[in-house]
Amino acid sequence: MRDHAAEFAAKGANLAAVGLGDVRYAEEFRKDTGILFPLLIDERKQAYSAIDPRTGNMFHLLRSDNFAARNRAQAAGLRQHRLGRDPFQLGGSFVLGPGNVDRFTHVSETFGDNAPMSALLAALASLPR
Repeated sequence: MRDHAAEFAAKGANLAAVGLGDVRYAEEFRKDTGILFPLLIDERKQAYSAIDPRTGNMFHLLRSDNFAARNRAQAAGLRQHRLGRDPFQLGGSFVLGPGNVDRFTHVSETFGDNAPMSALLAALASLPR
């Protein structure tokens, strides 16, 4: 999302990331990734429980889609960050609001299963200006 922040802003969106780590982990993550948008901490998994995310396991590491995602990330120059509190917790991507409206939901099926940026940006097309 960092590389597409200007595109999101041009469509009237505000970005935020939610992580499970503590403040020190969030500071390291921000420094490593260079993100400028808010990075929220959910140490008690309250936000995560609201989206009912999936949990990976050791077998997910052997899935072909996980290998493909890892290869894409390495080819793009990305690297694995320090493992957080729950390294098997999967995430998701969401476009919310304004108001009480879910415009797009993607709950990850495995590690590296991220929503395509094109889908996230497309969900913003109907935002009121």
